Amino acid sequence: MSLTREQLDTLKQAASAPFPFAERCGAVVEALEVGYCKMRMPFEPNINHVGTMYAGALFTLAELPGGVVYLSSFDTKRFYPIVKDMQIRFRRPAKTDITVEVHLSDDEVQRIQNEADANGKADFEWECELKDASGEVVAISRNLYQLRKIGM
Repeated sequence: MSLTREQLDTLKQAASAPFPFAERCGAVVEALEVGYCKMRMPFEPNINHVGTMYAGALFTLAELPGGVVYLSSFDTKRFYPIVKDMQIRFRRPAKTDITVEVHLSDDEVQRIQNEADANGKADFEWECELKDASGEVVAISRNLYQLRKIGM
């Protein structure tokens, strides 16, 4: 599946404010393609009581790409994503804006789509690194999602 630049820009804008909680955190989609997104969580509104980024903001940034990649890769009229499992390991304090990048290959997108078409659902997963402004990994998450057919 390929999308036009205009379609991707529309999705990027919509994915930057998927629901009020994420919007309040300030999460932004910086890049979006089919099977790929790069997101950023700003430091400033997400500072905790010890002057580092709130752990919940990091968790949110690790979780959001599942929905963003879904928007650019799958038929939103036929399927929806859910989080089945997520684990995060905090490696060091985050003191800057944080970014995350997630990529599903074209083959993986097609596998997920085919399985969901055949079975009504399909699992997909990835591991992602959350990085500070210098490129230092501050957290690593393992995410397991499921694409489900609407009405199942």
